[in-house]
Amino acid sequence: MKYKNAAEVLPVRLLRELQRYSGGDILYIPKAGAKACWGADSGSKDYYLERNQMIRALHRDGKSVDELAQQYGLSVSTIKRIIYH
Repeated sequence: MKYKNAAEVLPVRLLRELQRYSGGDILYIPKAGAKACWGADSGSKDYYLERNQMIRALHRDGKSVDELAQQYGLSVSTIKRIIYH
């Protein structure tokens, strides 16, 4: 993330107002608009949804919780949470 000097990019009036609230601090100003949902941009949300559906399907087909935990490298409690929630 590149930092910019507020004095170089903001109108004087706005700069003075910001200095009243946070003079000398580093501020993060988020982009305007709607925030993307978790994993939407990276594709990880879709990956985990698909993985969890596969785990549920394999369990319905008779694979044990222990076998699924071993196959997916997850804890038994994580597999149970995926299956039962």
